Amino acid sequence: MLANYIKIAWKVLLRHPFYTFITLFGISLTLTVLMVLASFVDHLLGAHYPEYKRSRTLYITSVLQTDSTRTSRSMGPASFKFMSQYAKSLKTPEKVSLSSMFGFTNTYVNGKRIKLNTKFTDAEFWYATDFEFLEGKPYNEQNIKNGDHVVVITDALKKQYFEDNGQPVVGKKIEIENIVYQVIGVVKGSPVTRVYTYSDVYFPYTAPKSNYQNAGLRGNFTAMILAKDEKDLGAIKAEFDAGIARVPKSVIRDGQQYTILEVKANTYFDQFLYTFMRDDSVQQKVIFYSVIFLVLLMFMGLPAINLVNVNVSRILERASEIGVRKAFGAPSKALLWQFIIENMFITFIGGGFALILSSLIIQMINSSGWIAYADLTINLVVFAISILVCLIFGLLSGVLPAFRMSKLKIVDALKS
Repeated sequence: MLANYIKIAWKVLLRHPFYTFITLFGISLTLTVLMVLASFVDHLLGAHYPEYKRSRTLYITSVLQTDSTRTSRSMGPASFKFMSQYAKSLKTPEKVSLSSMFGFTNTYVNGKRIKLNTKFTDAEFWYATDFEFLEGKPYNEQNIKNGDHVVVITDALKKQYFEDNGQPVVGKKIEIENIVYQVIGVVKGSPVTRVYTYSDVYFPYTAPKSNYQNAGLRGNFTAMILAKDEKDLGAIKAEFDAGIARVPKSVIRDGQQYTILEVKANTYFDQFLYTFMRDDSVQQKVIFYSVIFLVLLMFMGLPAINLVNVNVSRILERASEIGVRKAFGAPSKALLWQFIIENMFITFIGGGFALILSSLIIQMINSSGWIAYADLTINLVVFAISILVCLIFGLLSGVLPAFRMSKLKIVDALKS
């Protein structure tokens, strides 16, 4: 029966090329935009290079100081000293890495200025992340203790600063802000959307101008806490919260009138919500998902409503077919399912075109340089979302016409 419905749907598509073009154009355009959007969201929030371990990583990115009435507040990254005392000291994690938020500086080659994004890290940073070393190796604890002037640079900076002749640059010198550093490694760069790993050049935190020796609570450092297993995340949070609860009032005040300190160790998604909504509670998550669902429903609903009219016109032409089938005893339920399956078949054809279009657009975005080191893909997650969207879209645009025609009376259908 299903095969027959699909054959009928194919014959209907060939019967009226104009209606077919309008239908497939609307479906393909809508699904293309949704697939590209789903790919970007996956690129932003998913576990991708060089943060493949996001599922078992907690992030500490800021501290909030406020008073009891919450009328005065100060929020931002913590100092290296504070992170060392309350994050590095944790016993449950596998590793704890400290790194600065990326900063900005300049370097010059042959009189030409190169703008650089910079990041200061500890040795554990290279364990907590999964950078691909194209040359050399990362700096280690001994380099940091010695205060060695060594750096890890990206392949893009290598091409800009050194002659692009394919020769290795490990051991060569690079001058940044009048200080000469030795290149110890070259990595494939991280996309700019991954703010905790993105940079052009990586320094040991003991390098000049890192300000890691600041004694106050606030600074420019964040922490990535790598658990041995995802099951340990709850225990790590509990251990960290217990440590924060013991922070002395004098540290919280930090020379001001603050009495309350809020510091959270969150998963990447929870930290993303907390950064933009200042709240990662269950209620806020429900609101976030509800808004996303409503936006998607509206986005799919508007073109679906237009396609309803096209589908009604297409199905009305088959009124006599419906009348004959009803006259020979076809139940309304069978007709309803026939038209739904036909519409789903057409939707999946449009989805096929959308998949091709989305792949071309994503390839264009990746190669355009709009997003540094962009690696948008249509992976299994994005493909599954796309299939689900096709199903929803097919139902939205097909159920109403199918229901209307399945209820058509035999006499009215045969008169049409």
